[in-house]
Amino acid sequence: MPIVRPRLTDYYGVLLSQAQADFAIPFLDEDIPLYLDPFLLWRSPSQQDNSLHTAILNSFNHLGLLEKQSRHADAVQILIALTECDEVGFGHSHTREGRRIGSATAEEILALFRAVPEYDRRGFHHFEEIQFFVDHISRDRISDIACNLLKSFLIDYTIHQCQSHKIPSEKVTIPELYSYKSNKLEAEKGIALPINPETKKPIILVPKRWLRFKPWLDYDEYVADYFPGETNKERNKAKAKPDRPTILTFNRHNYGAVQDYVTAKERTADDCKNDPLFSQIPIASAKKSLEVIKAIPSGAKDENDKKYERELSRLLASAFYPQLDFAKTQSRTESGVLIRDLIFYNNRSHEFLAEIFDKYDCRQIVMELKNVTELHRENINQLNRYMTDQFGKFGIILTRRMPLPRVFRNTVDLWSGQRRCIFILDDFDLEQIVTLYESKQRDPLDLLKKKYVEFLRACPS
Repeated sequence: MPIVRPRLTDYYGVLLSQAQADFAIPFLDEDIPLYLDPFLLWRSPSQQDNSLHTAILNSFNHLGLLEKQSRHADAVQILIALTECDEVGFGHSHTREGRRIGSATAEEILALFRAVPEYDRRGFHHFEEIQFFVDHISRDRISDIACNLLKSFLIDYTIHQCQSHKIPSEKVTIPELYSYKSNKLEAEKGIALPINPETKKPIILVPKRWLRFKPWLDYDEYVADYFPGETNKERNKAKAKPDRPTILTFNRHNYGAVQDYVTAKERTADDCKNDPLFSQIPIASAKKSLEVIKAIPSGAKDENDKKYERELSRLLASAFYPQLDFAKTQSRTESGVLIRDLIFYNNRSHEFLAEIFDKYDCRQIVMELKNVTELHRENINQLNRYMTDQFGKFGIILTRRMPLPRVFRNTVDLWSGQRRCIFILDDFDLEQIVTLYESKQRDPLDLLKKKYVEFLRACPS
């Protein structure tokens, strides 16, 4: 059954929210905008993580050994293959498919083992440093290289997670798996991994503890705060900064500048934490958001409808987390009227969520946002037409005030005739949601259950 922004667990009906999962739950049709940061393995208190980081470095530095052994072509071939890891699905691609670097870029990277005396003598201490010397190398390349060098471990990790959570797997062949024994890319057959149902390609899971939105060693930060020369104040005054080729050339001739930056980042390694995949807004921000929503006039004048939708989306995504994972904001048009929906994954992690899944086949919860003075019957009918097999027969409308009895009656008639459930929340209900979010004594989701029970009581038995 098609769903909006499908994830692996939702497609296979696995009852697992992102907060409960040890790994980043992958999307099936697009990348997750996160990256594996090797620095997190280096600074980790886990001996296993430290050992894996050492394995990454040894494997990467082996490319330098191949250079010294006049096996340049072998080194180029391996390095190119390491620069894309579609199985993990990290980055910003909307197809879960990326491109590898070309041979020219690979040769520039390998040249560092000859051009920089420190790398020639001892190899890399953090291979992420290549981004400071070579163009077309950024956080996505660093992440993909690390994932490929860790792929053997990640495969074992994925198999364990699939067995623990009963995620279906199929036997697949990994055509290019880096071997620590031979230091070569080798094909491995018969590996049980989850499969993308659309592309039939394997999926590999990655622990959340290794993920960041940008790496700890970051080119943009280096340029903004550490690059030698004129101060940031002088650069801002001139409204210009050195272009990337100039910076990369400078770094290649002044290795010490990069090393000073790396040393400074190592000193603050305790501050390097993995990024949560979703961060709730603070309680104070929730209260402020509620005040902003209540102050927005009804209607579309001065884009008040968009302001209402924006604030409400931000507030509800935080209030209902972690029971509900936010899928996306989606626009649609009914009879020339633009309608904004919030869509949540139904993880069935709460008795109310399990009930609406069982009774209404609600795989994703649609919340329609209507910044109107008065709700009309057509608004109810619009959402009803949208409730197809994709979402099930359950939906919620959020609006400014409760509708007139004749409009509410339309929701009761839909339940009576078609067993479709649509109930309505207004600004007063939103206040209660924020109160529950603030108190932390009960889940804001309990307000939805309360409104659902009240709706059923109004319906004929």
